Formats: sequence, C-alpha cells, structure tokens
Amino acid sequence: MKLDFLNQYEFFAGVPDSLLKPLSNYLMDKYEISKNHIIAANEGNAVALAMGYHLSTGKVPVVYLQNSGIGNIINPVVSLMNDKIYGIPCVFIVGWRGEPGVHDEPQHVFQGEITVELLEDIGIKTFIISKETTKEDIDFVMQSFSPLLDAGKQVAFIVKKGVLEFESNAVYQNQNVISREQTISKISDFADEDIIISTTGKASRELFEIREKSRQKHNRDFLTIGGMGHSSSIALSVALQHPGKKVWCIDGDGAALMHMGAMALIGSNKPDNLIHVVINNSAHESVGCMPTVASKIDFAAIAKGCGYTNVMSADNLEMLERYLLKIKAVNKLSFLEIKCSVSARSNLGRPTVAPKENKEELMKTLIRNK
Repeated sequence: MKLDFLNQYEFFAGVPDSLLKPLSNYLMDKYEISKNHIIAANEGNAVALAMGYHLSTGKVPVVYLQNSGIGNIINPVVSLMNDKIYGIPCVFIVGWRGEPGVHDEPQHVFQGEITVELLEDIGIKTFIISKETTKEDIDFVMQSFSPLLDAGKQVAFIVKKGVLEFESNAVYQNQNVISREQTISKISDFADEDIIISTTGKASRELFEIREKSRQKHNRDFLTIGGMGHSSSIALSVALQHPGKKVWCIDGDGAALMHMGAMALIGSNKPDNLIHVVINNSAHESVGCMPTVASKIDFAAIAKGCGYTNVMSADNLEMLERYLLKIKAVNKLSFLEIKCSVSARSNLGRPTVAPKENKEELMKTLIRNK
C-alpha cells in the first residue's frame, strides 16, 4: 500500500513502530525531524502535540503508534480530544502487532486481540489496512471518515504486517564505539549474583542470549519485554523490598524518555542498592532505528537534578569498566549513562523461556533470599 493518501496531511507525531517503518521512512524523507514531524517521547505526548497543532491551524493532525501504545493515548483522547469535550479531530495510524492468527511475541498477543475493540470503545472509528486493500478502498474510507473528522471525532487506520510501502530507507547512525551487547555483557559480569531488570526490546534479548552463551541461569533477571519505560520503576520497587541486595536496571534512552518521571521518583526515594544504567544510542533501534532526542539532552545532569547520588557517563570500554568497579564498591544510588553505537546483530534471537517461567524463577530467588 502506497502512502499517497497521507499527502493531504501536514503534521505527524508519534512513536516509531517496526510495522510502520515505511511510514517513518516517508516522513523522514518528506519532513525529517521538524515542526511537521515530531518523534514523541510517548504516545500520549504525541496526542498532546497533535492537539496543539490543531488549535494553532484548524487542520487535522496524524498520530502514529504501535498498538502497544494505545494505553498511553487513552487518557488524552477520552478526557481532551473526544467530541463531548474539545472535539479535536485526529487520524491515528496504528501498527497491529499480535494480530489474531499471526505469530508474534508473547507481549503482543493480548494487545493484538483487543486492539480494534479498544479503539472503538474510546470512540475512534477504525479501518483495517491489509494486503488486499486497494487505493479505491482507501479513497472510499477517507470520504466516509471526512464527516467524522469535521465533527471533531477521531479515526484510525489499523495496519497489518508487511502492508505499507515506501521506496527509500532512512538510516540513522551515531559516532559511538561501544555496542549495547558489549555493554550488557560487562554489566552482567560485574553484577554477578545481583538482580538485573532489563528494558523492552533488544536489550532484554541480548541479556537473555548472553546468559545462554555463558550457560547461566535466568533466575536473577527480569526481562521487561513489554511496558516500555517501566523497567526502572520495577527495579525501584524490587530494590526497596530487598535493601540488602544490589539491583541493576538496564534501561534504554527511548524507554527512559518515555516515562522520565520515574527518575524523579527513584531520586526522591534514594535506594542505595539501585544502579540505573541508561544505554544511550539515541535511537529507537528495536523498532526501526528512528532517532530519539537523547543526543540533545544531558542524562547525567537530569539524574543529578532528580537526586541520584553517584552519577557517571561513559563512552568507551575503559571508562565503562572503571565506572562499574566504582559503582560495585559503594552503596549509593547510582546512575550510569553509556553512549553506545547502533549495532545489533542481524541474527539476534528472542527469549526461549516463557514470561511466566521467567517470573516464577526470579520470584523463587527473591523470596528465598529475603
């Protein structure tokens, strides 16, 4: 499916999704990152940006997201956008992970089952774009959506896997030299018998494979395979319940940005057994490698401002090893940013242990040692 039907729109905000990579390519080709195309911190943030655009121009904005982000749009849609309140029109483009009947990862299955119903329940009229959808189908649907948008309602195109097309491919790189996998391997060595909570995406996949390669058990790790942005809060709670055990959170820049308020909560609680690591490659690498704003902000300064006691930033292996030794030797709330390259292996696998099995093994370790 070509993306010509989007030519009538001039503002796009969203969070990248692998199913929507052709859309991201289209937007980067047409607008790059600009006032017409903003890669948001989270999906609710994208809705707010869309609202500001409509208030400023009277035109219809477009918000794009993976269906896992529907939860983040619910509050601003139902309490602000809805036609019973402000009546702000919006077109949503939603990547359909976990589509029923199509194999996908565990974290996408239930979300996939409820995607259409969930959108309809919050007042968003939907249309599913599949490989069988024609340009004429889209034209007809656009006409039927027009009066809804004129009435201040919202509509959504739900996009199945492998449907959208765009000829060019946007490529993001940075100048960093350490790979994320090298970094996680070093952290797992230094963590030893400590607990590790890892963020969603390739970080958890790499941690799992590092354990497998070393023939280690997975009973000290929690892989936050969904719920992007929440691994640091999970780690905080575990650290508070187990003050005698060090807890490492392996976070990503996109995840840390998505729910940055968690850093303020961590800093205000100051658990001296928590080490918050942000692996910063300034990209949403797990879902197509679109850039984040992390190259333009100072994570270390933010951590200090939030109240972290021990704050460091590394951009090479020598610094990383020195800082890991320092962190391991003290009992202080620590924050470590590691500036990494965009460099995941093409043959990177996925966890072969079921989420519930991972949970039960970790709980045995935690409860036994409490």
